[in-house]
Amino acid sequence: MKRECLNVYFVMGSVDCAGRDPKDVLQEAICGGITFFQFREKGLGAKVGVEKKELALELKKICERHAIPFIVNDDIDLALEVEADGVHIGQEDASFSEVEERLAPEMIIGVSCHTVEEARAAVNDGADYIGVGPMFFTTTKIDIREVKGPEVIMQIRAAGLTVPLVGIGGISVENTAAVLEAGADGVAVISAISKAPSVFAAAEEFSRCVAEKALFTTLSKNNH
Repeated sequence: MKRECLNVYFVMGSVDCAGRDPKDVLQEAICGGITFFQFREKGLGAKVGVEKKELALELKKICERHAIPFIVNDDIDLALEVEADGVHIGQEDASFSEVEERLAPEMIIGVSCHTVEEARAAVNDGADYIGVGPMFFTTTKIDIREVKGPEVIMQIRAAGLTVPLVGIGGISVENTAAVLEAGADGVAVISAISKAPSVFAAAEEFSRCVAEKALFTTLSKNNH
């Protein structure tokens, strides 16, 4: 998969939208410049069963209209039912081999990693990309792991792992540059976009941050 797909990776479910319609939130985020979307329907009040599937289908249609990859978090059955572009799994979810066995060959598999060892295992298994975190403290996830910061991304890159990589956890416009400088291809964001006063403006700001960093990197390479 192309690294630039991960530039502004939006993660969201109905409980993340501060009472707004998730379809409107996703549409605004896409207009603002997100490049990847993960449907993560978890937490208190999350939809289940038929309602969850219906929402997934509606959000997938919006992504399809704008050529944005649509990934399902940790629900292989749902991903297959709605013909998602792929699945994202955590360390406590189904094993990579089980997921790979059930998905179509062209489907994307992303894996959450917290250490160099986990990243190396995911790469060896064949992960298409990895999500590394938590970068900073976040209240979005109850079961948050120890905050490692962007340094863990540097360690993963120093270990020679070139896999497409996105930083996640407590990401804001202010700390995006630090995550990218550490070696991430993009940032994964939940509440900083979904709960922003203007979803469009928030997504646009993240998009601008990533674009500026890419331009700076290109210019630096050319000057050397």
